[in-house]
Amino acid sequence: MKAVLLSGGFGKRLKPLTESIPKPLIEIAGKPIIVWQIEWLKKHGINEFIVCAGYLREKIIEALGSGHRLGVKVGYSVEDEPLGTGGALKNAEHLIKSDKVFVVVNGDVLTTLNPLRLVEKIDNYIACMALTKLPSPYGIVEFDERSNLVEKFEEKPRLPHYINAGVYAFSSAVFDYLPSNGDLEKTTFPLLVEKKSLLAVAYENDDWISIDSHKDLDEAKRVVQKI
Repeated sequence: MKAVLLSGGFGKRLKPLTESIPKPLIEIAGKPIIVWQIEWLKKHGINEFIVCAGYLREKIIEALGSGHRLGVKVGYSVEDEPLGTGGALKNAEHLIKSDKVFVVVNGDVLTTLNPLRLVEKIDNYIACMALTKLPSPYGIVEFDERSNLVEKFEEKPRLPHYINAGVYAFSSAVFDYLPSNGDLEKTTFPLLVEKKSLLAVAYENDDWISIDSHKDLDEAKRVVQKI
């Protein structure tokens, strides 16, 4: 089975780090983000990767090469201009069209979730999306609303709502719903919702982070310790 890593973004919110290196090569606890992703997926039996690379792509290709050093096989789909997450996947169609099912991961996500649960559940659906809950950035206070007496404190509990974790399983039918330029979230997923072909799989206790800011770099160290 193949996994596609969507690694073509500019990482603007991580400047000045990303002025000289692409976001996937930013190191967390001594390893680049993309290497953590490959090692996580490899633990679940995924050994073939397609890296969708755009910004500073030559540095990603130089760092990973054929994937031999990591014990995997790595191929590349190159974007000459930004195509968005949906366009990037469409651009890689010739490399994965023959695969009945494949995994796709946003290039800034680090997590401990098991992606094979998505593959196992896709069945007759076109896409399967991992969902997770975010921890509150602050501790919360519970109190009695009649007496206003504080009852307890809870440090950074998980919030009640689910978010898109940026980890997916797709069947090859998804290529009929991908834009040449545009994002999965704004173009493909609404179409699949209309067709009732987008399945959600909720992960309750796995660690997850999307690295969007400098603050996330420190928090990511906690996550990769468990990968």
